[in-house]
Amino acid sequence: MAEASIIRVLVVDDSALVRRMLSEILDSVDGIEVVGTAQDPFVAREKIKALNPDVLTLDVEMPRMDGLTFLRNLMRLRPMPVVMVSSLTARGAEVTLQALELGAVDFVTKPALDVANSLGSYRDELAGKIRAAAQARVRVRAAAPPPRHSVDAVLPQRAVRRFQTTDRLLAIGASTGGTEAVKDVLLGLPPDSPAVVIAQHIPVGFSGAWAERMNRLARLVVKEAAEGDRLMSGYAYVAPGDRHLLVVRDGARYVCRLSDGDAVNRHRPSVDVLFRSVAQAAGTNACAALLTGMGVDGAQGLKELHDLGVYTVAQDEATSVVWGMPGEAVKRGAVTEVLALHDIAAALLHASRGHVAGK
Repeated sequence: MAEASIIRVLVVDDSALVRRMLSEILDSVDGIEVVGTAQDPFVAREKIKALNPDVLTLDVEMPRMDGLTFLRNLMRLRPMPVVMVSSLTARGAEVTLQALELGAVDFVTKPALDVANSLGSYRDELAGKIRAAAQARVRVRAAAPPPRHSVDAVLPQRAVRRFQTTDRLLAIGASTGGTEAVKDVLLGLPPDSPAVVIAQHIPVGFSGAWAERMNRLARLVVKEAAEGDRLMSGYAYVAPGDRHLLVVRDGARYVCRLSDGDAVNRHRPSVDVLFRSVAQAAGTNACAALLTGMGVDGAQGLKELHDLGVYTVAQDEATSVVWGMPGEAVKRGAVTEVLALHDIAAALLHASRGHVAGK
């Protein structure tokens, strides 16, 4: 960064009102300075060259060139931290998730016209994501190889389900960079995987779209968790945005409970809440992973699981977008193993079958 203590931001949005609102909000935060604005990607391209910002906020849908096309070009030619600014619509959610796949670090919803009524919370969220983005490891994304089609492309193979709750349970928590990290883990799990519960810091209105997207890609069934859902093998349950997800026992079964309780570590859903509920409901029948994210959410819950004798894994620093949450868990002695992202799915499966490193 040009100045060690200042994060320099370029705001890109076709709406003059949104540009002004974002600029005023960010300029009111210590340590963040808006160095310029741009109404479309063509202007943004020139301002990036001239101003060399540390972080870009980028509108999803813009005239002349859409946000995805610009982001794809940017990540290929000049990778830099990008926070998407998205509208709360089905189209906005889908495009935002594509942007995260292309390399955007995180996203926030567009500020409401009456944002003054909740300015403090919106400013904290936006500033937190800008700070996380400034710390993020941004890499050039390699082009995806062409798909190799098989019979599965026409008739996907599905495990024969006995519709009974598994005795084993996998719990995953993530934040900044987590949508892609969790995707990597889910894609590594087979259709007969133990049930998976996920707390990912994601706003209301996006968690359902993200779960649907994961369901199209993964071999197990991925759904947004609903109150009273029975946890079954071959299924992954995603905490809804703005609701805590808890696992509780109903006789011999595990079921989902949703809570509107206070935000924990500034988050709802909170990874700490999910992990503590897993510790209480499943104990040593669980395995848990804490993935990339800024802050400390999940570190305490992972420690509680680890202290019970549960296998716990943290994503390593080299493959994390931000090594805040997993790094904090390592500091607290909450981790059985620290692994690269691509090794975590196999490690969780191995441990769930009773094969744990060092045991």
